[in-house]
This record gives sequence, structure tokens and C-alpha cells, in this order.
Amino acid sequence: MINKHYGSANIIAGVATGAIAHGVLVAEEMGLPFIYVRSAAKEHGKQNLIEGAYTSGQSVIVIEDLISSGKSSLEAVEALRKEGLNVKGLISIFTYGLDAATKNFKKEDCEFISLCNYSTLLKEAVKQDYIKQADLKVLEKWSENPSKWNK
Repeated sequence: MINKHYGSANIIAGVATGAIAHGVLVAEEMGLPFIYVRSAAKEHGKQNLIEGAYTSGQSVIVIEDLISSGKSSLEAVEALRKEGLNVKGLISIFTYGLDAATKNFKKEDCEFISLCNYSTLLKEAVKQDYIKQADLKVLEKWSENPSKWNK
């Protein structure tokens, strides 16, 4: 999937901490080195924001577990770019599919794809009788604007 959407890369990067394990698995499967990006630089030791070996100019695919607004994902992308890495794109396991995320990624000129999204989750939850059809409208309304949501 990564090669299909982004072509080859030199490195796989995970966004700490939720995507570290997933990123390691992807890197292992692809035979690529792995690095990860912290939300803030360590306060001790080398005070790294990015952990792992990399060289400016290398291409990287970022792995993320969850995208809501995209803020933490894009902070990781910015940190990688500041180090001279070529971010080819980001893949997340799940996205809420919020307009804010789409706008934020577009503004930062970073393509992203997700393996699953909120609407698919809701459809499957109804299908498996985890939620009732009557609850679906409320859950769909939430996703229109979660920060201002009110039943």
C-alpha cells in the first residue's frame, strides 16, 4: 500500500507514542530503518525530538495511529521537514474524517491516507448490532463538528 501510494522511501517514521509499534512493524516488513518523532524534545540526554538514525535528504513515510484534527501528526511532519527529510506522505490506521484534518493537511501540503474511518466504523457497528440504527444519526451529527457538538 505504501509503495502504491507514495513510491519507495528510505525510512519509516512513527509518531510517538501510539504509532511507534505500528511503525516498527511496517519498517520491518519493508526492510527499512525506523525512526520516531516525539511530541516534545527530551529534557535530558541528547534532548532529541527525533529518535533514530537518518540523514538530511532521505525520504520518509510517516505512520500514525489516529487522526482527529491532524495537529500532532503535522507537528511530527514539520519536525521531520526541519531536519531536511522529504516527507512523502502519512498513513494512519484510523481517521475521524473531520474537515479540520483535511484542511490542515492540505495547508501543510502533506498527503495522507487512512486504513479505516469513522463512517466505516459506524456502518460496521450497526451491522454487528453494537449500536442501533436510531443512534446512528446522533453519532453522524457529532462528526460534523465535534468541538461544538450538543445532542
